[in-house]
Amino acid sequence: MENKGTETPLPKLHTKGRLQPTLILTTLSAAFGSAFQYGYNISVINTPHKVFKSFYNDTHFERYGTFMDENSLLLLWSCTVSMFPLGGLLGSLIVGPMVDKWGRKGTLLINNVFAITPAILMGVSKLARAFELIIFSRVLVGICAGISYSALPMYLGELAPKNLRGTLGTMTEVFVIIGVLMAQIFSLQAFLGNTTGWPILLALTGVPALIQLLSLPFFPESPRYTLIEKGDEETARQALRRLRGSSYDVEAEMEEMREEERKEQAEGRLSVLNLFTFRPLRWQLISIIMLMAGQQLSGINAINYYADTIYTSVGVDPTQSQYVTVGSGVINLVMTIVSAVAVERLGRRILLLSGYGICGLACVVLTVALLLQSTVPELSYLGIVCVFAYIVGHSIGPSPVPSVVRTEIVLQSSRTAAFTVDGAVHWFTNFIVGLAFPSIQVAIGAYSFLIFAALCLLTAVYIYTVIPETKGKTFVEINCAFAKRNGVELPEEKGGATAEPHTPSLPDKQTSF
Repeated sequence: MENKGTETPLPKLHTKGRLQPTLILTTLSAAFGSAFQYGYNISVINTPHKVFKSFYNDTHFERYGTFMDENSLLLLWSCTVSMFPLGGLLGSLIVGPMVDKWGRKGTLLINNVFAITPAILMGVSKLARAFELIIFSRVLVGICAGISYSALPMYLGELAPKNLRGTLGTMTEVFVIIGVLMAQIFSLQAFLGNTTGWPILLALTGVPALIQLLSLPFFPESPRYTLIEKGDEETARQALRRLRGSSYDVEAEMEEMREEERKEQAEGRLSVLNLFTFRPLRWQLISIIMLMAGQQLSGINAINYYADTIYTSVGVDPTQSQYVTVGSGVINLVMTIVSAVAVERLGRRILLLSGYGICGLACVVLTVALLLQSTVPELSYLGIVCVFAYIVGHSIGPSPVPSVVRTEIVLQSSRTAAFTVDGAVHWFTNFIVGLAFPSIQVAIGAYSFLIFAALCLLTAVYIYTVIPETKGKTFVEINCAFAKRNGVELPEEKGGATAEPHTPSLPDKQTSF
């Protein structure tokens, strides 16, 4: 008789994902070469704006023998600022076909063309005496940011185990903020924000792209994309083993992906046009639109684009405002990292609601401080505190968390179409704020921040009323949570478990539009 006591027990496999080296390095390579570009190019033209305007004016004088009047220069500068979100909008519209054809990782690699090319053009713009190269390049780096801002959260969200999805999802915003901060530091007058250094300042955007081109090819494609969209089960299994480690129960996650694949086969591939008429995803689509519109219309990029002007208006010495801007960038980064740690402990809803609450209150108090600082000079300090408080509020919720939630509330079959809509809303509202805020500020002054306060309140009410907590749930479970609001029946499976929402069938393949 065999002695069972001498048998070596098999090691117990765990189902809780851990931060394995491959997962960490993949995240760093993908995020640094993508989200960093977005943040860097938002902020890089803020502090040295007078240097750029001087270059524009001097070039105009060399060509035509006269300097531009103030209104023409302001219009040209507003165009320079707003070309970036316009490019982002274009990028968001082409990202859908790209991620379907070339995958998430492949799209990020191809996207580097839109970072390296403008880096070269902006680097030689001074030598060529052509400010048009800067304006055109702002469109190209905007396209780069538009593609990466949709493809990167999709990639990271599909790489991550469900217990780390929130943390990895916030890495998009963490690296956006790192890009903002690095641009703020490099654009100080003592570094590159001067008449001799600004071409290098603009050209530095090509460095992260080169690093990503050299590193990301060595890391795996999204296992979900590989299995569900390419049907390559063995490659998906190998990618999971690399990402999760040898002691992880890969087969359990493979089965979860197969369940999502079965739902996709029943549901069909959704195009953007289908998405707007598909009842089982109605509230998910509305939620994505509200989250992305609220993120931008709450005013964060008005702060980013025109930070120096705002600090001057609340009483900061113009020569010192660049250092205050760097200080705000440090606070932004620290609080975004805090959010990345807290999102899996506190959940998504509490961070979003508390963040919008802080932002709305800060906008109201900032309005009061700006209106009364001429009679009470001490209130200028309160104005600076309000700007910093606003940045803290946005950094813990409205900035990082939507990148997590928008990935979680849609399944693979509708994710590409949903991210196309998501990106279009994000960049269109970004473009509107960048273009309209200076004129609104001139027209109504301090009261412009009350508009942002009202929009913060509106977004918070929607989140509280509609969006469920998604922490620790699978994509299918989250989809089921929206079923009742969408008016979709939930048939019972054998054994009493809740099944997937019953959805009408669509053709297996649709275009991205």
